[in-house]
Amino acid sequence: MSLNAVSTRLPHWLIKKIYRNEASLETKEILKSLKLNTVCESARCPNMWECFSKRRATFMILGDICSRDCSFCSVKKGVPRDVDESESAGIAEAVGRMNLKHVVITSVTRDDLEDGGSSHFARTVSMLKKRYPEVLVEVLTPDFQGKVDCIKRVAESGPDIFNHNIETVKRLYEYVRPRADYYRSLDFLGFIKTNYSGIYTKSGLMVGLGETGRELESVFDDLRSAGCDILTVGQYLSPSKNNIPVAEYVHPDVFKDLENIAFAKGFLYVMSGPFVRSSYNADQVFDKIKNKDKTEV
Repeated sequence: MSLNAVSTRLPHWLIKKIYRNEASLETKEILKSLKLNTVCESARCPNMWECFSKRRATFMILGDICSRDCSFCSVKKGVPRDVDESESAGIAEAVGRMNLKHVVITSVTRDDLEDGGSSHFARTVSMLKKRYPEVLVEVLTPDFQGKVDCIKRVAESGPDIFNHNIETVKRLYEYVRPRADYYRSLDFLGFIKTNYSGIYTKSGLMVGLGETGRELESVFDDLRSAGCDILTVGQYLSPSKNNIPVAEYVHPDVFKDLENIAFAKGFLYVMSGPFVRSSYNADQVFDKIKNKDKTEV
C-alpha cells in the first residue's frame, strides 16, 4: 500500500444503495425537530440512509464543531460553542421516539474544555440509564488528552460498551491524526479494561491510507494487549477534496482475511468490511457477543 492517491472512481464493491424511504425520512425529521447532531451527517457516512431506514443514528454531543483538525474527518473544525446541556434530554426523547434498544453516543473533540466534555458524556449516559434501564448504551469518545479523571467519569456513568478508535497504524499518526497519540489511545483502552472489567471495550481502524498488512497486525496485537474486546475495520473514503486522499481501495477478500487474523488474535468480535464503521450495526455486534458468551458457559 502506498500514500499515492488512487482514482476517485469507486470500484463496484463501494457503490452503496441509497435507502431513502418513509422510515429514513421520519428518522431525519425526529433528529431535526430535536435539534440533535449525528456523526452520520457530520462525517458524511456512506451508511447514513441505510441506518436511518432502520431508525438508527449515532448521536453526536458537545456541538458540531471539533477543536482538532484530523485530516481524514469532515466534521467542522474551529472554535466550538458553549456546551448545550439540553442535548442530553433531546437524545433521551429521541431514544423513546425511535424505540432504540442500543444507543451509540459520540462527540466532537473538545480540548477547549477542562474536562474534555466528559461531564456531558456522563450526564447523558446517566440520564439514559435512569429513563431506559433496559437500553444498552455505547459511548465512542475522544481521548480526553489522556486525563484519567475524565475517563473514569464516563466509565462510572454506566456505559455497556466503551469505544475509543485507534483509527490508523502508528506510522501514519502524524499524517492522519497529528494531535493524537497512538500510545495514549492504547493506554486509554487498557485503563478501562483494567479498572472496569464489566465494560466491553471497542476500537476501530480505517484502511486504505497507506498502511501495510504487517502494520495492521501490529495494531491488532497492541489492541489485544490493551484488553480490547471488539474491533471494527473499514475502508477509508475521503469525504471531500480537502481531506486526505485514498491510497488504496481494499478488496473485500482482504477485509475477510483481516477479520480472520483478528479473530485468531483473541478479539471477542470483529466486524471487517468496506462499509464497516465504528457504530455500524453496533446492536448486532453486541447481540453476537452475548450469544457467544452463552454458548461458552
